[in-house]
Amino acid sequence: MAEPIDDTKPAPAAPAEQPRNPLHGLTLEAVVTALVEHYGWDELGRKVPLRCFTSDPSIGSSLKFLRKTPWAREKVESLYLFMLREIRRAS
Repeated sequence: MAEPIDDTKPAPAAPAEQPRNPLHGLTLEAVVTALVEHYGWDELGRKVPLRCFTSDPSIGSSLKFLRKTPWAREKVESLYLFMLREIRRAS
């Protein structure tokens, strides 16, 4: 027998603001696009050696791979944070 649905539970709270997290509110597409604009495909492929960056690269194919591969996404997000630190130091 199926359990009755309990409609009396409150809705989950909205996620807390993360003002110190530079990735908060950014899409993966925005991260990859910023990296490509800053480094270019060749340098990005050297810094993060993934085939989606080195063999016929495109934003779409990279997003498809990175969404399915958490360890690769972490590397890309880490490089993005490093890029932000580099930009801050240079200015």
